Amino acid sequence: MKNYNWATLGCGVIANELAAALKSRGQKLYSVANRTHEKAVAFAEKYGIEKVYNDIDELFKDENVDIIYISTPHNTHIKYLRKALAAGKHVLCEKSITLNSDELDEAISLAEKNHVVLAEAMTIFHMPIYKALLEKVNSGDLGELRLIQMNFGSYKEYNMNNRFFNRNLAGGAMLDIGVYALSFVRMFMSSCPNDVLSQVKYAETGVDEQASILLKNKEEEMATVILSLHAKQPKRGTISFDKGYVEIFEYPRGMEAKITYTADGHCETISAGHTKDALLYEVEDMEKAIEGDKALMHLDYTKDVMKIMTDIRKSWGMKYPEEE
Repeated sequence: MKNYNWATLGCGVIANELAAALKSRGQKLYSVANRTHEKAVAFAEKYGIEKVYNDIDELFKDENVDIIYISTPHNTHIKYLRKALAAGKHVLCEKSITLNSDELDEAISLAEKNHVVLAEAMTIFHMPIYKALLEKVNSGDLGELRLIQMNFGSYKEYNMNNRFFNRNLAGGAMLDIGVYALSFVRMFMSSCPNDVLSQVKYAETGVDEQASILLKNKEEEMATVILSLHAKQPKRGTISFDKGYVEIFEYPRGMEAKITYTADGHCETISAGHTKDALLYEVEDMEKAIEGDKALMHLDYTKDVMKIMTDIRKSWGMKYPEEE
């Protein structure tokens, strides 16, 4: 496999994890760009990165860059996706990949036109535990899927200027944490939910602070999702089949699942992968996708989840400034 040159656009927590993931396999980021140049310089010094761009647009023009990891705020993604994809760069973009389905459709069209891989950095699609669970599900041992229950609640202080509650930074529970729960649901459901109901509680800024979502698909598999940015909940997923149910905690980067069988109540534990290697699994799958196995990145699931989120926000009448 080719040794790909990775660049990071953004210097936050995820960019640090990306640098650490590459280091774990004896590789460094090729270059770094950031909206604040001084932060890019400090980041480069920390990780021994040789190339820092004075202007972000220089990143897209650099012919030596193969893959760009975008980890800037949600509402800036489409602006950078347009430039990166048009320049023929493969892109792994932090979730939520765009604000809405129209933006995602535009990005997908650009990726197809320029023959590059576009993917959302959704850890759930790449953690080994889910690949192991899907093998178990597909074996038929658990029978048919009936219900999925998802929880994700964070406790964020009521600072309406931070990114979680700031409408100008595309804040809100849906795009920040709901995308995880809905990606989990979509991965295990046989088809995309086509019957969706929801409720919302708004923060002072007009973004969704809390939400409850009910979903059903044509196979009549059902799911519930409960989200909050101001009430702590366990990051718990429960998948119920007619022959047993699966429980997994800390599911965005899960590494262990417990199966309880209906017939006799006996339990089985499946372990695979490590939470600390979440970014490494994404990097490895992205490179395999560039080599030809694009299905590894599950852009089809990303598209379905984005449609669900877009439709829900439309039903609420909730828009971001970029959508007005």
